[in-house]
Amino acid sequence: MINRSHHGSEIPDFVLKDAAGREVSLAGLKGKPLLINLWATWCAPCVEELPALNRLAAKRAGTLKVLTVSQDMGQADKVAAFLKDRAPLLEPWLDPENALTDHYDTTILPTTIYYDAQGREVWRYVGPRKWDNDLAAQMLAEAK
Repeated sequence: MINRSHHGSEIPDFVLKDAAGREVSLAGLKGKPLLINLWATWCAPCVEELPALNRLAAKRAGTLKVLTVSQDMGQADKVAAFLKDRAPLLEPWLDPENALTDHYDTTILPTTIYYDAQGREVWRYVGPRKWDNDLAAQMLAEAK
């Protein structure tokens, strides 16, 4: 179900890291729509939707940034290997302190948050979904 109650909220200024120590600033990703997916290796519905997210990332590479953020705590290397096998286009970003989970008040994984190119929230979606079908395309068309 789509939640639009935070529509227009500014993207948080969090910095994420991967197992290699690379960093990405969420606020620095403005410029094209951003789909942030909070997931975990132990979450069966999360794992099930990874291939569709990977296909979406491939199909919309120039017009949409798909950012998967693992909620696995203390298992950075495991997350990287897990994604490499299942969704090689998705980068293994980590949220080891669950700061994003707290910020978004997330209680269910997967949770996906969609931002427009200006870094304003469009909607949130709780639960798994097929991110590479026509309905998802209609949802993603809401961002300018």
